[in-house]
This record gives sequence, C-alpha cells and structure tokens, in this order.
Amino acid sequence: VKVKIPFGNKYLDGIFSVPEKKPTYGVILTHGAGGDMNFPHLVSLAAYLASHGVLCLRFTCKGLNVAYRTKAFKAVVEYLKLSDDYKLSGVFLAGRSMGSRAAASVIRQLSQGDDDDDDDDDGFIQGLVCLSYPLHRPKLQSKLRDEDLLLITCPVLFVSGSADEMCDKQLLEGVVSKMKAPKKIHWIDKANHGMAVKGRSADDVMEEVNAQVFSWLRENVHQLQHQ
Repeated sequence: VKVKIPFGNKYLDGIFSVPEKKPTYGVILTHGAGGDMNFPHLVSLAAYLASHGVLCLRFTCKGLNVAYRTKAFKAVVEYLKLSDDYKLSGVFLAGRSMGSRAAASVIRQLSQGDDDDDDDDDGFIQGLVCLSYPLHRPKLQSKLRDEDLLLITCPVLFVSGSADEMCDKQLLEGVVSKMKAPKKIHWIDKANHGMAVKGRSADDVMEEVNAQVFSWLRENVHQLQHQ
C-alpha cells in the first residue's frame, strides 16, 4: 500500500507491507545514504516480516544530513502512531547504514524528552534494528559515531558484516559492551558494508539477515511468539 507521509510542508513516500492477519506490531524501515526504500535488502526484509505477521512501513528520505533524516524518521513514527488504519501496540525502528543512525537518534531524543511535547513515555517504540550501522568512516576509526547508542535503553539488534569497512568488528563489540540497553550483534561472516559476501548469492545473505531480524523481534515481543 503506497502512502504519502506529511513531513513539514512536504511529503515522504512510503510503502506498507501488510500481513494477512491484523498486526499488533510494526517495523519502520529506511535506507542508507544512497538509494531509497526500494533498495533490495529493504524490500526483501519488508516482505519477510509481513509474511510473518509484522506490519512493515518503509520510507524514502533523500538527504545526507543525519539531523534532517532524523526529523523525517520522527514524522513517520508520529504518522504511524496516529494511524487509524493500523492500531499497533508498538513499533521497532530499523534502518540500513545512515538510516540506522537516524533511527538511533530518534530513539535517543524521544527517550530523553528533548522535545517536551513529543516524549515516548507510552513505550510505543519497542526497539532498534541497525543493519550495517556505520560506526565510523572508512579508514577513520578514531571518530566513533556511538553517542546515541550509549544513551539508548531499549533493546538493540546489530546486523553487520564482519568485513564492513565502516564498522570494525572489535570497535563495535567495544561500544556494545558499554551500552546500557539489552543488545545483540549478529555478524554476517565476511560481508562488507553492502552485505555482499564472495561466493554467496545476495538472496542467500538476505535470507540470513531477515531470519535474524525476525527471530530477534520475536524474542523482544511476547505477542509475536504465538504466531
């Protein structure tokens, strides 16, 4: 189902992947710095989640500024929260690369109540899924983008390639060990930042990612366990 999501005086393009049965939980999903919501990994994950009973709303927000992407993500969260078509008990925020930075930033802002009128005391946001989280720029490992991660308290899943040039394995494990939130890392063996692995098809890698994301969602939401 295609939708236009109000954002300031503009609209963001979004697509709902809707399960057959009425969903209680949803995932909001967005892309990295390049591409859009039709990036193959996102399309694949959305279809997988919907087929397993989870509503998925993926959206496109062009723009290389994380603060702008964060504002857009927040607008999408509000949109889904107030939606009459889908009454959800809770939602997980998910993003690929830069999209996961924006998702982390939204959760930190809402949990800390940076906006007085906009806090998430009702627990609508259940957790965060970071696909290929860009912990640092390639070859620039001294500057870590970890400030939001260290302040988040809801459950977080990282799915990253063990050969990701923007997320050194030891560095991410170090950051995760300092996080207060319940967290889990799933390493895709020998995958790069784009989740490509020599000798494995893209579909095969996506299947692994999708299954990991869904099983983690299920662990973190009791209602999903009965589906």
